[in-house]
Amino acid sequence: MVSACVIPAKAGIRAVITGLLLVFLAAFPADAAVHTDALGRTVEIPTSPQRIVSLAPNITETLFGLGLDDEIVGVTTDSVYPEAARSRPKVGGLASLSLERVIALDPDCIIATADGNPKEPVLQLARAGFPVYVTNPRDLDGMLAMIVDLGIVTGRRKRAEELAAGLRRRIETVTLATADRVKPRVFFQVASDPLITVGGGTFHDRLIELAGGVNIFSLSPVRYPRVNVEMVVAGEPEVIIVASMGCGQGDTSQLARWKRWPGIPAVSAGRLHRIDAGIIHQPSPRIVDGLEVLTDFLHPGWRNRPEGQSNTEPLKEP
Repeated sequence: MVSACVIPAKAGIRAVITGLLLVFLAAFPADAAVHTDALGRTVEIPTSPQRIVSLAPNITETLFGLGLDDEIVGVTTDSVYPEAARSRPKVGGLASLSLERVIALDPDCIIATADGNPKEPVLQLARAGFPVYVTNPRDLDGMLAMIVDLGIVTGRRKRAEELAAGLRRRIETVTLATADRVKPRVFFQVASDPLITVGGGTFHDRLIELAGGVNIFSLSPVRYPRVNVEMVVAGEPEVIIVASMGCGQGDTSQLARWKRWPGIPAVSAGRLHRIDAGIIHQPSPRIVDGLEVLTDFLHPGWRNRPEGQSNTEPLKEP
């Protein structure tokens, strides 16, 4: 009688275990993987997502760089590079997302940024059951790591590693070419009204350093400090670079205004330059283009140094 009662009990336990196992497997299907994002959250994403929504322009650029043209079904209104991004359905701006538009696209992968996207809408999407992976590159190394991470998340790891390796080689080429050169003092303008520059700890400050220059406001405790002309004059910049938001590619008015102060070394030497904001303001692959252009401004001729020429003497500046 005892044995007759034990057998059904064991069978019942097996049934419960089997049921729990099936539930577990359903929660983690074979074609999905669990990733940890920049916020330390675990996110389950299909191994090869087919409907990706990007919530930031630097993410959009990176995803296209990984060859995910067909998989990108939604981007922000400020995602204008590459050209193909302009034709994708829009889900609002970087800081003004439309949850309704995101949800209507039925994404199987949403990629956001901690530096730009408002936190609450992103968390709302996650709570609604959408797989939301958050990035947060804080420097060039972080940008390269983000590329590889997104490659892993989207099933394009090999391509991502190749892209990141190529970018790293270009960065190393710049740093080697400028390591022993005289480092000019630089004023970098990101806005004109009010006049805003870059402080220490920013992407821009690091790019100026790698390009072989010295940011005259690198000691500012504010990442993007407001300054005035008197402060710029006192800093005696030898190069002025303007990358004002919203300033057209052919607009030189922001450079012309500095000619009112001929006592500034950069003005007297004619070293006033404008850089395309698209290659300098975003932690994306094109920021390495921005680094190379900055280096062109600070050290003309660095790309054409004859083989074997010493770096101990700077090339003659114009």
